[in-house]
Amino acid sequence: MTPEVARLANLIAASHRIMLVTGAGISTGSGIPDYRGPTGVWQTQRPVEFHDFVESEDRRIEYWDQKLASAPSIEAAAPGPVHRAAVALEAADKLEAVVTQNIDGLHTDAGTAGSILIEVHGTATEAACLACGERSPIRPHLDAFAATRIPPRCDTCGGLLKPATISFGQQLDGLTVARASQAADRCDLVVALGSTLSVYPAAEIPLRAARRGVPYAIVNLGRTDHDGLPAVSLRIEADVGAAFGAAVEDALGA
Repeated sequence: MTPEVARLANLIAASHRIMLVTGAGISTGSGIPDYRGPTGVWQTQRPVEFHDFVESEDRRIEYWDQKLASAPSIEAAAPGPVHRAAVALEAADKLEAVVTQNIDGLHTDAGTAGSILIEVHGTATEAACLACGERSPIRPHLDAFAATRIPPRCDTCGGLLKPATISFGQQLDGLTVARASQAADRCDLVVALGSTLSVYPAAEIPLRAARRGVPYAIVNLGRTDHDGLPAVSLRIEADVGAAFGAAVEDALGA
């Protein structure tokens, strides 16, 4: 164990209300590609802006085609070391919240409680009606689209359906943001894991905690936009699953 990982373990051991902020880097080992890396999703496809999805049938078809292509990797993925370590911290009654930018549902699959999990960019495992808010599992809608090439609509009100994720140009859910802000105001340690911390307002959440004087640790393989900020207490350049898994195991005496 490196001195930096040992220091993170000590921070975890001394804390009782930890907030984790997780990004795409914790799921790449589970087979889910990231978005902004050299081989990320946005290198080969253009994102469909929210207003284009709402206004254009052609762009809705393009959007659902993208989701149809990405769904198998999400459905086949299994939780990795960070997801499991978060569950271990919850079981030890040390976790205030898991604030994730990921839409893959792997924190839920690992067993993180819904009362602790805050999915700021939504989830790709469900569809949501833009008119009435009704939610339903995503797979039947993907199958219907694959068979008909017609973007799905809500069975309840006929409104447009889209995966329950936040698209470019779409506002974050206010209640979700409020939950994340409240967690930042209560936590006694914040750890960012596998995120470039370049997407706002999600990247503001750990800084909100750090500005209160709360220790702020970042574990990521590759640079982040928070590197070098005075608010950062500890920066670990390492494989996020191996480093964080080892720190949690040591902190919990496993």
